[in-house]
Amino acid sequence: MKKFIIATLAIAFFSSFAEGKEENSSVEKETIKSEVKADKKVLIIVSNANAIGPNNRRTGIFLPEVAHPYAEFDKANYQIDFASLTGDTPYLDALELANDPQNLAFLTGEGWKAMQKAVKLSDVDVSKYDAIFVPGGLAPMVDMPENKLLKKVIKETYERNAVVGAVCHGPVSLLNVKLSDGSYLVNGKNITSFTDEEEEAYALADVPFLLETALTKQGAKFHAAEPWSDHSIADGNLVTGQNPASAKGVAEKMIAILNLSK
Repeated sequence: MKKFIIATLAIAFFSSFAEGKEENSSVEKETIKSEVKADKKVLIIVSNANAIGPNNRRTGIFLPEVAHPYAEFDKANYQIDFASLTGDTPYLDALELANDPQNLAFLTGEGWKAMQKAVKLSDVDVSKYDAIFVPGGLAPMVDMPENKLLKKVIKETYERNAVVGAVCHGPVSLLNVKLSDGSYLVNGKNITSFTDEEEEAYALADVPFLLETALTKQGAKFHAAEPWSDHSIADGNLVTGQNPASAKGVAEKMIAILNLSK
């Protein structure tokens, strides 16, 4: 029965995705809602990549890494908006996990609807947000390592003491971010991400580099837990998580920091 439900969801998802692409040619995207839902606003920044590596492995945003944090932010009554690097409709990966209650709620509720209407990052005034969050999946490894606007947004968000969060491969967004003093943002910071050990058993042939190694080279104090275990770290206003199991914990830590600023 579960397999039937998941298969049905996947068919409906790709059908709606195709329809959304057609509508984009003639209908302008909706802009980010201006009505403030609560006293805290979170911008989720997502990749637009849908393939990675020499074999064009299909990818996207890993479903639980956006669905679980979305559920936590929503439960905290935060305003949640989406931005993508190009403004095109993002892709989702791991639809086979749709039987998870929060993943299913995201797909069939307001989460996926909002993510499909993600605004182009260059059109967003990120200074109005109390936090930004970057979910993983392999997709960010394609278009986030060197994106100049994204690096600028993260630098400015961090330096104004707003909260910066990322999970799994999402911390690739922190790579190559330089602060006003010229130092790397991750230098000396306690952080985590998808580990080299996890990558070796998952997508070693597809990724352009190992994220743990790259972050460590820029001075990060990297903390790795057991593969695929729930592990997240807060260092000041920077919050990172190791893998999909860590997504909820990242959101919870971000919320705890934001609640202190009330």
